[in-house]
Parts: sequence; structure tokens; C-alpha cells
Amino acid sequence: MSEVDDAAVAAEHARQAGIELDTLAAWLREQIGPGEITDPDFLTGGTQNVLLGFTWNDERLIYRGPPVNKRKNSDQIMLREARVLAALGGSKVPHPEFIAACDDLEVLGNAFFIMRSVAGFNGVSGVPEHVAADRDWQHAMGLAHARAIAELGNIDHVAAGLEGFGKPDGWLARQPGRWVGQLESYREFESWPGLDHPGVEAIPAWLTERMPDARNAGIIHGDCHPGNVLFTREEPGVAAIVDWELCTLGDPLLDLGHLLASTHGLALPGWPAKDEVVAAYGETSRYDVSDVDFYHVLACFRFGSILEGSQARASAGLAPESVGRRLHERTVSLFDQAMEIIG
Repeated sequence: MSEVDDAAVAAEHARQAGIELDTLAAWLREQIGPGEITDPDFLTGGTQNVLLGFTWNDERLIYRGPPVNKRKNSDQIMLREARVLAALGGSKVPHPEFIAACDDLEVLGNAFFIMRSVAGFNGVSGVPEHVAADRDWQHAMGLAHARAIAELGNIDHVAAGLEGFGKPDGWLARQPGRWVGQLESYREFESWPGLDHPGVEAIPAWLTERMPDARNAGIIHGDCHPGNVLFTREEPGVAAIVDWELCTLGDPLLDLGHLLASTHGLALPGWPAKDEVVAAYGETSRYDVSDVDFYHVLACFRFGSILEGSQARASAGLAPESVGRRLHERTVSLFDQAMEIIG
């Protein structure tokens, strides 16, 4: 397919996604000055958030907008992501550079924002051959990932302009009940058989009993697994943490727990062991990591409770059965992981 054909396909995809490229270009000129959109290329689409890469004055930029079929809060999520990326400017946290955001639904029919493209590879689906063959590289990648999320937790969210972005007061104490309630909410789907696992009761009881005294408050990414990180190709480092749609304020140590939960049994063969990841995080973080098992278990419970929603929706014919089954199996594995820690 020629470059002209590629551009035509991207333009048609853009129209299907509600993106009129001429309108977007006109809006960009108002925000950042003269230019034209060239080489448009869709990175995602359909049910996912829409990512459109394009060149503007010899610079590669990314449009990020909600799915073609928006959810109720899709526009709000886009603007929250934009607010976080803007707040991270100048920090030590590797992230895509924020360019501009649009909250005027009259422009394209949805909220969206523009960020600078980041060169790097996805830590799950895009690992290059030279990295896949080098366990030392993979080990250093894992440590760099831990340090990057520690830097996020180090940010003073008030000084960064994120006061009111979440409710950090009492956040940790609310978590066990929050995710019990999430599981219970799936009973609205009468066809959902429920989750038959001892962890449904044992995990929140353990979390309530083991609640740390510390009340940390900061920024949480909320989904910081290696698939949401772009790693550098030239050396084992982090180019950018991406996909900030679950970001909020609370106890940043949840991100450490989530990193551990998401890589348990699934990481690259050279990935550092749990104690090494915790040590790398702790050396960079302002927080005490001695209660790491609590956050590891909490992350398993939270993550599993969210994923089980796909099984509940699939039982009602609202999601593919294969997806529901696969994510249900992941929920069970996360709850198993938590039970191993609980003992």
C-alpha cells in the first residue's frame, strides 16, 4: 500500500472515529500556531481510546480521544488525563509531554488532548529481539520501572496543581470495602454466577486487619503494568509511563503493589525478583516500603475485582465470552496470588 493509500485509510478511520482532520488542524493552529497535519496514522481505535499519530511542522504529535462509542464519563476521563500530564511537566516522572487539550465538544464532538510522541517500545507486546534475548537488560528495565513509579509518588500533588483531583484523606481505609462493593455490583447481571473463591471474603478481612498506620497522600497512576510503559531502545530505561485514565490521588504505594501483582509469573525471564523491585522503589521513594505485602495484596484484590466485571458483562451478552473467560481466569490468578501472600 502506498503512502497516499495509507493516508486515505487513516483519514477514513478518523472520520469513523469522529475526527475531522481539517477541523483538528484548524483548532491546532489556534493553539500552537501555523502548520498542517500530515502522515496521519491510527495507533488504536474501536473500543479503545483513540490514538492518532500525525506530523505537525516536522514534529510527531499524538491525538488522544475517547472510544468511538463513548462511555458516560469518557470526556471527563480525557480531561483528567490531560490535567495530570500538564501537572507532570518538568518533573522527574517519564511521561508524554502535554501540548494542548480541548473541552469544547463542539469542535470534534468529544474532549481530547494532544501530546508529544514518545520513542520507545511497549514492555509487553512490543519487546524488540535484542531485549528479549538479554536478561541483564530485562533486569535493568524492571528496576528502572520501579524507580519511575517511585518518582511519581514523590510529587507533591498540591504544589503540582492537583488538589481536588481525588480524595486522599481516608483513601486507604476505604479500599477493602470499595472493592467488595465492586464485586457485589456485578449481581445486577442475574446471569453472572458470582466469584467462587475463598479470597472474596478472606482478602478484604486480612486487609482490614492489617491496615497500615501510615496515611500517605500522592498521585497514583492506577494501572502501571509494563504494558503501560514505553521503554527506551538504546539503554534499559523508561521513556514514558502512558495511559493515565485511572490516575487519582491516594496512597502511591498502591502502584508498587500493582507492579508486583501485574508481573508475578508473567514478567520477562530476566525481570528482577520482588525484593529487588521493592528495594529499587524504596531507594527512590519518600515512603516506607516495609508494609509492601499489604499493598501487593490490595493491588491483587482491586485489579481482580475490576477484571471480573468483564465476566459479569459477558454472562449477559454484553462482552465477548472469550474475553470474559480470559479475564475471569486472570481474576482467579490474582486472588490466588493474594492468598499465597496471606498464607
